[in-house]
Amino acid sequence: MTATALLLDPSSLEQTNAAIDYPRPDRLVKGNPQRLTHSLYEHPNMSCGIWQCEVGAWNIVFADNKQEFFQVIEGIVRLHDTDNKSFVEISAGQAGIIPPAFVGTFEVVEAVKKYYVVVEA
Repeated sequence: MTATALLLDPSSLEQTNAAIDYPRPDRLVKGNPQRLTHSLYEHPNMSCGIWQCEVGAWNIVFADNKQEFFQVIEGIVRLHDTDNKSFVEISAGQAGIIPPAFVGTFEVVEAVKKYYVVVEA
């Protein structure tokens, strides 16, 4: 089998079926933002695509074996530590990492679109 390279193009999202979901009610902090996941590549232990979300905030808990790299295309997000006293703000053109075992709050300050790569190993 020959592997094929993949183009992740945000302008072609209309051609993909997005999975629509919302944060779990028990994790909501602010709003009830709709999230669209355009999963463009799935492989055991790794997935990537383009993710979009409305303004809002919810608590996240990453497993010890899960991590995410992402680059913001549009909008602004904040990752708050568990103490909720410090955060990292990531805006269009910038990238971030959610490390294994991260516990905190994911806040969408401005509607966001981002590339994501999630690895579970």
